[in-house]
Amino acid sequence: MSTPPSALLVEDLAFAYPDGHQALFGVDLRLEPGERVALLGPNGAGKTTLVLHLNGILAGGRGRVTVGGLPVEKRNLAEVRRRVGIVFQDPDDQLFMPTVGEDVAFGPRNLGLPEPEVAARVAAALEQVGMAGAADRPPHHLSFGQRRRVAVATVLSMHPEVLVLDEPSSNLDPAGRRELAEVLTALPVTMLMVTHDLPYALQLCPRSVVLDGGVVVADGPTRELLSEADLLAAHRLELPFGFDPTRV
Repeated sequence: MSTPPSALLVEDLAFAYPDGHQALFGVDLRLEPGERVALLGPNGAGKTTLVLHLNGILAGGRGRVTVGGLPVEKRNLAEVRRRVGIVFQDPDDQLFMPTVGEDVAFGPRNLGLPEPEVAARVAAALEQVGMAGAADRPPHHLSFGQRRRVAVATVLSMHPEVLVLDEPSSNLDPAGRRELAEVLTALPVTMLMVTHDLPYALQLCPRSVVLDGGVVVADGPTRELLSEADLLAAHRLELPFGFDPTRV
């Protein structure tokens, strides 16, 4: 029996922007189906550049990315973007239709799915994020935390295999953080979470990868990595005052 392909495989990925700034220097990363991994690192480490390669927004450097065995290249982009859903840091980058329901329907409609299937996907995605009653509401009437959950729903309606979240807890109040954590914990997808929020990484992701200077500098169980004070200090990662990852 052949082993199923990795959910996400990044091999020797290097990339420089047109201005000559080299952002990635040969990144290797593998996520197996169902894994939840936090991608940690200081500002400027290359995290966003890496994420934008996962569904082909950026390309053209060295190395390769495959999603469920499918190479991320021009001819596969439509399927790659269905398989890899990216939830950006600002939900207003993803919500642009008059109602929540139309936002969540946008992707499935673009796939050309029949309307009954679109409606079923919208209902299921809103249910998954705890926003079942919100389909007819304008997004700008929602709280920031609710908008972020609707942004997750816009991606879930595409039935992705990999969910990539960019700073999902930023700007959320404590209740919003908790509600989003409950939603994300219940999702049956492979997850890569880019975050500076180390307690959130510990809560949601058993494994963490530290990226700095465009290379992977650490990869292991989140609790162990967060317990290494020298590692955190060397890569400008800080735990909240008094937070002890070994006791949570």
